[in-house]
Amino acid sequence: MQLRPIVDTPGISVGYDEDNQWLYVDWKGEHDADSSWAACGLMLETLQGFPCAKILNDNSNITRTTMQLSARSLEWVAHMHAAGLRYLAWVMPRQLNSRQTTEGVVLEIEAPIVCTFDDLASAFVWLQRQGAPELPA
Repeated sequence: MQLRPIVDTPGISVGYDEDNQWLYVDWKGEHDADSSWAACGLMLETLQGFPCAKILNDNSNITRTTMQLSARSLEWVAHMHAAGLRYLAWVMPRQLNSRQTTEGVVLEIEAPIVCTFDDLASAFVWLQRQGAPELPA
């Protein structure tokens, strides 16, 4: 996966995959609610400045997280959708204590289409198989 770097911070990197025409987001290290929301803000800013219909959201490099999905998370997803996101392949952290809660919140998301994965390879294949809808003008 050849990426054009867009954002690089200690907690998150965002790059553009030219071949697949999507954003790849690599979360790194430890995250709490504050750092998670800061990273989500960077994701939204990046998407607004660099519209893409697809994101490969890789949380497999998170070593520890205390973030919980909430109504605020659903609001953020709605903003991502408004910015053009149509498909989100979400690779879950290896150490996730609230997997069942997370899956329940994901089921509440109507748009964009969000699918969770345990590994990057499966997420990559799924995202490649999704159509390429037109971005809003």
